[in-house]
Amino acid sequence: MRSIKAKLTFLNFLEFAIWGSYLTSLGNFLANNGLAQQIGWFYAVQGIVSLFMPSIIGIIADRWIQAQRMLSLCHLIGGIFMALAGVYCMTAETIGFGPLFALYTVSVAFFMPTIGLNNSVSFNAMTRAGLDIVKDFPPIRIFGTIGFICAMLLVNFAGPENAKFQSTYMQLFTSAAFSMLMAVYALTMPSCPINKSPQSGNIIDKLGLRAFTLFKQKKMAVFFLFSMFLGVSLQITNGYANPYISFFKSIPEYANAWAAQNANALISLSQISETLCILLIPVCLKKFGIKGVMLMSMIAWVLRFGLFGFGDPDGGLWMFVLSCIVYGIAFDFFNVSGGLYVDNQTTDDIRSSAQGMFMIMTNGLGATIGTLAAMLIVNHNVVETAPVAEQLEGWRTSWLIFAGYALVVTVLFMLLFKDNGNRPSAEQIQAAEDTTSGADGFTESSPVSAK
Repeated sequence: MRSIKAKLTFLNFLEFAIWGSYLTSLGNFLANNGLAQQIGWFYAVQGIVSLFMPSIIGIIADRWIQAQRMLSLCHLIGGIFMALAGVYCMTAETIGFGPLFALYTVSVAFFMPTIGLNNSVSFNAMTRAGLDIVKDFPPIRIFGTIGFICAMLLVNFAGPENAKFQSTYMQLFTSAAFSMLMAVYALTMPSCPINKSPQSGNIIDKLGLRAFTLFKQKKMAVFFLFSMFLGVSLQITNGYANPYISFFKSIPEYANAWAAQNANALISLSQISETLCILLIPVCLKKFGIKGVMLMSMIAWVLRFGLFGFGDPDGGLWMFVLSCIVYGIAFDFFNVSGGLYVDNQTTDDIRSSAQGMFMIMTNGLGATIGTLAAMLIVNHNVVETAPVAEQLEGWRTSWLIFAGYALVVTVLFMLLFKDNGNRPSAEQIQAAEDTTSGADGFTESSPVSAK
């Protein structure tokens, strides 16, 4: 029993170390190589592929290829293309958007489904070992967040002072190395069953699209709409926090500040906060209800962006730190309470599809729209050829626009969303926490499915 727990702990560690190697630092690398104007596309594509790849790979894992083998295959393909992206950047005289984006997109397309596959493999192994998933999985899953943080710190501190991994293509090779290790390690997991018997239902049912019927209910339509609005915020700081903080190195008075030199290490406080804030959810849900907790999340997003807008790596460092601390509330509180609301408002026959719809609206449509909109705003306000002082003002203006948007969403949600007053049970809270990802900005799939 201890052996399988240890194996699953390392499995989850590797899964999110792959992502942590580049997710928060890729924007910095792109900005340093003349691709600052295209940063948004590299983060938006994660949401785009999440609209269909997890479902397609999940169906294959359910029907034809055992989940642990599918997990290995996805990481192998994703790792190869991430390594090819690194080779291209290393050998190209000038890094072009098209070739790098194409290689990166293929890698991401095969990585995103592995978040759900990792769950399926873990739950299958735990069930076979007679473990209680609700009780025993959270301590295992927390090492996924730890893996993400360790990878962030690795790329932050590795490399020479003037060429740390967080600002070079070496972060791509780091992610690829973790992927190759994961591709081999996943094959050591217990075999997962596949279902070859004929399945009832049409393609709409198989892809979980039946949940679209929930939009016929006004309260669910309002909820999913606000889920998309809030999802707009999810990937903005992943794409632009590191380039913004690192930008201060070009300002003489901040050039030697620790935070400006170690942006990824500073940002890792966000993931540490996320890990700790999830412990507050049961108490807050019991006291304030789902609407109250969701409002706390939205207010936290206002603070997340606003504090970035006013902070700096020296005297205003406390604002950066506080922004990282409130991120835990901003991300965790909405994802968990939102999942609970969906669970409370749907029936068993559509519940898993509804949770998938929640992910599509937040991490698919919302995150994609938000990232592309943020790219337009930053590109408009931060002109690389402008004086440094003007660029700084442009950055601050952009963060305050993001904060203003989050504030408008908060006020509208408070006025338009009607809470039914229900308080979720302890079992529901635990289940929602168990299927919430950390350190990445994406919720994971339901524990009953690889999709």
